[in-house]
Amino acid sequence: MHKIVLIPGDGIGPEVSAATRKIIEATGVAIDWYVEEAGAHVFEKTGELVPDSVYRAIDKYRIALKGPITTPVGTGFKSINVSLRQKYHLYANVRPVKSYPGMARNQSVDLVIFRENTEDLYAGREEQISPDEVHGIKVITRKASEDIARAAFQYARTNGRRQVTAVHKANIMKLADGLFLDAVRTVSKEYPEIDYNEVIVDNMCMQLVMYPEKYDVLVSENLYGDILSDLSAGLVGGLGLVPGANIGKDCAIFEAVHGSAPDIAGQGKANPIALTLSAAMMLEYLKEHTAASRIRNAVGQALKKKENLTPDLNGNGTTETLTEAIIHEL
Repeated sequence: MHKIVLIPGDGIGPEVSAATRKIIEATGVAIDWYVEEAGAHVFEKTGELVPDSVYRAIDKYRIALKGPITTPVGTGFKSINVSLRQKYHLYANVRPVKSYPGMARNQSVDLVIFRENTEDLYAGREEQISPDEVHGIKVITRKASEDIARAAFQYARTNGRRQVTAVHKANIMKLADGLFLDAVRTVSKEYPEIDYNEVIVDNMCMQLVMYPEKYDVLVSENLYGDILSDLSAGLVGGLGLVPGANIGKDCAIFEAVHGSAPDIAGQGKANPIALTLSAAMMLEYLKEHTAASRIRNAVGQALKKKENLTPDLNGNGTTETLTEAIIHEL
């Protein structure tokens, strides 16, 4: 039996987490869930956004499924997502983006984005030079760059992917992005069967909008990967259809990448697909490949019927109807 920490989150988090649990249980995979509360509702009661019990549970079990969590505005709290990634050195943010019939602007999107998760401008190193000047420090290291490159190439090899594309701005940031490219090129030599190419980030944005079918696995620094991930999600119907994983050497946290949507919490309108597909990635990580594949196939079938769909997918269904439809397809 797998032991997993479940952090339902706040807003619509508890609803999509409950739906995802039901779908996983329908696969027959045995999971012992350790539920830990975090988020705005905990902050209101205790003054802590993430209690120590959450960290203790992740320290012990090393794998978690997390619903969306609101970061209070103007309170000085760092994003819980950034905090968890840095604390557990979850260096690889992995975002598969795939078209589903009827959902996508382009029906030929099938790519995976590997985003370095621990450094770049997101390391949060800033200097106040004067009241009118601030320096944001971009941190790029060879080790982190090689780690994310190796994760991308290994994924390509394991999953029969044909190509890895490094996304950069080395024409301008010759030292920082130059180091990143040098590291990726070095790693690419370990995988001679995988085609390797490089695209400047602004061109990459245009290419993805015009010709997304040309790309397979993308690897990038933190900031570029964040932008490309959301751009790509827009091609296939939005963040409600895109899963996410944060993976380190011996720890992983799987999460929906959309927000907590407190405006629709408790109304039965929440779409559970992003967290459900994140859970499918978690099952892959646990070597439960058959169950993961069944969930993905069931989601694809359920999305074909408009009566199943939640309002964000232009349907008249509810969280429950969509959840039950996925379970029925299972």
